[in-house]
Amino acid sequence: MYGSEEGSRKSTRRLWQLVGFLSYEDAARHGGIAAVPLNQHGHPKYHRDPDGTPLCPKGLRMYPTIQFNHTYGYRAQRFCCPLLFPEKTGATCEHEQFAKGIGCVKDVNWEKGGQMRVTLDRDHPIYKAIYSQRTCCERINSQAKELGIERPKVRNQYSVHHLNTLIYLVINVRALRRAKSINKAILQIS
Repeated sequence: MYGSEEGSRKSTRRLWQLVGFLSYEDAARHGGIAAVPLNQHGHPKYHRDPDGTPLCPKGLRMYPTIQFNHTYGYRAQRFCCPLLFPEKTGATCEHEQFAKGIGCVKDVNWEKGGQMRVTLDRDHPIYKAIYSQRTCCERINSQAKELGIERPKVRNQYSVHHLNTLIYLVINVRALRRAKSINKAILQIS
């Protein structure tokens, strides 16, 4: 065995975080949005200002300190407790890190895509419409996979082309049949 199971899980998690980061980054660079549901990976959800600056558990705007290259490959911004940075205010907080003298610290992906990931309004109609299109495409791809598009049992490119065409014809005929049955049911109710 080349590595521990724990190490393998960490590597896989890092790979998927990189893939997710690149999905948002590409969309942000081109002025679009990435219709991906927010997954905090078990971390608590921080509230943010519209510019992406996190708010501490008390609801105060956190103070930016340093920018650095994160180990996952993106540019990160560190935010610290507003009660301790840039100067101690004398106020107290119940946060467990505050008792240690550190205060709350948050390292945020400061790239355009990273900001889009956490500030995107997932209740907006445009997001919902794009997400609906995305899930529709995934359902079609799943049907194509079920019909054998991934491992065709034919030998040449011409046959593969025809097989793919037939698979998508079957998918479209099934969709048309479903639409007709739904329309028929609606007309019978009226």
